[in-house]
Amino acid sequence: FAGTFDEYGFLLNPDLWTEALAEKVAHLQGIDELSEKHWRVVKHIRTKYLEVGGLPTLRLVCRAVSLSKEEIYALFGGCLPAWRIAGLPDPGEEARAYMS
Repeated sequence: FAGTFDEYGFLLNPDLWTEALAEKVAHLQGIDELSEKHWRVVKHIRTKYLEVGGLPTLRLVCRAVSLSKEEIYALFGGCLPAWRIAGLPDPGEEARAYMS
C-alpha cells in the first residue's frame, strides 16, 4: 500500500480503486465484510464524487440509498471510513473535521 494512500488513509489516485481494494480498506477500518448495504453507500458516494467533484451531503446519500444516518453510522462508524473505502481522495481539513 505504500505510496497508494496519503497520511490520512485516503487513496491518492481514485482511478486505482477496485472492489478488492475497497474490501482491504474496509478490513483496515475494522469492517470484516462489506454487505449489500455497504456497497450501496460506497458506490453511491463514489459515483456522486466522480460526477460533481465534491462531497455529497449525508442527507442526500441517505435518501439515495434508502438508509438513515444512524444506519450508515452503524455500518461504517462514520463518514470518513465510507469515504476511504470508496477510494476517494482527502476531502480536505475542513471536510475531515465535519465528517469525523
